[in-house]
Amino acid sequence: MKKFTLIKIRRGMMGALVLGSLLFAQDTMAQKKKSKASATPPAESSSTQKPQASKSGPKPYSEVITSKATSKEGLFNVHELDGKYFYEIPEEMLGREMLIVTTIARTAEGIGYGGERTNTLLVRWDKEKDNVLLRVVSYTNTAADSLPISIAVKNSNLEPILQKFDVKALAKDDKGVVIEVTDLFSKDVQAIGLPKNNRTQYKVTRLDTDRSYIEKISTFPMNVEARYVMTYAATEPPSNSSTGLITVEMNSSMVLLPEEPMMKRLADRRVGWFSRSVVDYGLDQQKATSQRFLDRWRLEVKEEDYEKYRRGELVEPKQPIVFYIDPATPSQWIPYLKQGVEDWQAAFELAGFKNAIIAKDAPSKEEDPDWSPEDARYSVIRYFASDIQNAYGPHVSDPRSGEIIESDIGWYHNVMNLLRNWFFIQTAAVNPEARGVNFREEVMGRLIQFVSSHEVGHTLGLPHNFASSHAYPVDSLRSATFTAKYSTAPSIMDYARFNYIAQPGDENVSLMPNVGPYDKYSIMWGYKPILDAKTPEEEQPTLDKWIMEKADDPIYRFGRQGNNYDPSTQSEDLGDDAMKASDYGIKNLKVILPNLMLWTSEEDKPYKDYADLEEMYGQVIGQYNRYMGHVRTNIGGVYELYKSTGQGEPVYVHTDKETQKRAVQFLNKELFSTPTWLMDQEIISRIGDFGAIERIRGVQVGALNGILDWGRLGRVIENEALNSKNAYSMLELFDDLRDGIWTELSSGKAIDIHRRTLQRAHLERLEYLMTNDEPNSPMARRFGPMINASQSDIRPIVRGELKTLQRQVSSAIGKTSDRSSKLHLEDALERIKLILDPK
Repeated sequence: MKKFTLIKIRRGMMGALVLGSLLFAQDTMAQKKKSKASATPPAESSSTQKPQASKSGPKPYSEVITSKATSKEGLFNVHELDGKYFYEIPEEMLGREMLIVTTIARTAEGIGYGGERTNTLLVRWDKEKDNVLLRVVSYTNTAADSLPISIAVKNSNLEPILQKFDVKALAKDDKGVVIEVTDLFSKDVQAIGLPKNNRTQYKVTRLDTDRSYIEKISTFPMNVEARYVMTYAATEPPSNSSTGLITVEMNSSMVLLPEEPMMKRLADRRVGWFSRSVVDYGLDQQKATSQRFLDRWRLEVKEEDYEKYRRGELVEPKQPIVFYIDPATPSQWIPYLKQGVEDWQAAFELAGFKNAIIAKDAPSKEEDPDWSPEDARYSVIRYFASDIQNAYGPHVSDPRSGEIIESDIGWYHNVMNLLRNWFFIQTAAVNPEARGVNFREEVMGRLIQFVSSHEVGHTLGLPHNFASSHAYPVDSLRSATFTAKYSTAPSIMDYARFNYIAQPGDENVSLMPNVGPYDKYSIMWGYKPILDAKTPEEEQPTLDKWIMEKADDPIYRFGRQGNNYDPSTQSEDLGDDAMKASDYGIKNLKVILPNLMLWTSEEDKPYKDYADLEEMYGQVIGQYNRYMGHVRTNIGGVYELYKSTGQGEPVYVHTDKETQKRAVQFLNKELFSTPTWLMDQEIISRIGDFGAIERIRGVQVGALNGILDWGRLGRVIENEALNSKNAYSMLELFDDLRDGIWTELSSGKAIDIHRRTLQRAHLERLEYLMTNDEPNSPMARRFGPMINASQSDIRPIVRGELKTLQRQVSSAIGKTSDRSSKLHLEDALERIKLILDPK
């Protein structure tokens, strides 16, 4: 081994010697040519001589920033001269870290909406010789500067240079530099321009610099605001296609970050929180260890209030969280949006603060001519003139610490239509206020307040908590006393919309959630100061103690969004029993459907068409489909119950056998036996010439394919392997489904058109399981481990199921006298033969 290494080194040295000799020879020849050339320079007349460019470095300040310049003082002094823009960067700002938050200020039709954020960058301005480099900084990998390993971390994470600038002059006081930034905002710098996905979608080819320009750059004590118009040539622009152009007005806010980052608070998955992860190579661990820490606002106790706080008195924070209402907001909705913000004050009181979160009207031009909703110093509820039925609540945070710097809630005008549809379909059976296509202003205002509270929760750091709605017993949601005290879910951050469980006759029952006990607990957990702790690690015993105090109470459980196998963390559900809750929901839909024509008509508009009737009928089908989905998730379900190692309890628990069997029985009864009550002839005859059968088929087949899903069957198989006879086996599942879907085989009864369609879908799904593998795609892998279909029990059991159906169908053909049913069964028999023997 040593001999081999020595030979390698010697060969390397020989190569280096040969290369060095070649370089030396080439250099010698070059020197000879150079001296020869310099000895006989070509004759050239003075009229043809070209002046040499000066490379003398920075010029005097007065030559660059002349008296003609328009100047503004702020974080950076900004100078404008003949359409060119200059930053005068103080010496103390070089090397400081800043956030650049880029938003679309105004846009073309089809490319988002004014106020939507496109990118956030952590940057630093570094001076190197006569240049200033704008670097993009990352804290994904880190180590304390005092540790030797920090050198290796820096060597492996070279920071990209977004732009390089020549130093035009030293600052006026010689303590800083002057650079020209015109090209940063007028040339195509993708990171602060049109996002990549838009460029790809609309086939952008280039930036048209002749139609792009800087509108203005403003500077403030803590930030610099740049407004610039960008025009792109595009092959497929979303609007004004004949021009082949897209024009957007962008705004970039560059915000100075605190010199001393806020102390982190370490995340714990038992409490839901938006968090960020870093790999800290400086930790005393024998592996690269990731740390997650919360995104949260910097709420601090004033030093003079420490003793009050320790005594348990509420104190005002040094700096409260303030949301402004966009001046574009219709005036009648402003009070409700503001109330949605201040609904969270009670949660912050549990964290020890009063007046911690405040809503304000935006100042008028007379009050503050420089105020702008794009200014990253201000958090704003932005109102978009859009037909999108949505609202969203993002935030911008310091990657070093998780400190939330600002947030702009996006509020689309048409979210009101979404709220109308939900409230109508989920509560109209018990709530006269929801029986119509236009609600009273107070009713819509209260719905707006509900969504405002939800979105504000996101801006505070809270994600969706889909376990919340499962905490309350179903029948408790029919109680006026219970819902008055606890609302309809412990968290407004769940997708638990409105109370579809309450039945006609249940008087004074609450119909919507509020900021609830889980929300108050999680805000306390994330924001309550622990004054004696000086490091994140010193906080952990106290944080764990707060969790353990609530550990056995389902009200304080967190369940993540996107878990498609846990029956207790579902979207749009209510109560702890999906079968019972869905039964109540269907009873209410059966009240609503016969009244749909009346409740969607308007006496003062006899000339209107049936568009509202069609939309609300679609909402009935959609709500019914949700109930079927809630039930289906119990089949092959696994509860995900976050625990720590100290609790010594399992995290993943399979749904019990009885619950799974009840779920299949429910679907057989309510869905697979054909919900003919949904086929309302009076409605169908007014909304279309075709499609009613397809609506029902879509719900039935979607539920069936969802049951016979690779991942679900994999969990059923694993449950049986782990829990033996206590598990709901795949054989039992297939038997129960067959009994529900092919009921007519034993009786010889006629098979209606819906059932014939469903039975064919069943055969097609069995064929799919026999002949396909689980798709090995990134989307499929997101939902957990893949199952090897060919080596699992799936295909033997499917083959056995097909053979059972083959015998039963063959026997049933002679029993039925209905011609359509007989043809269907004969066709089914042929299909089964082809699946079992494709040749």
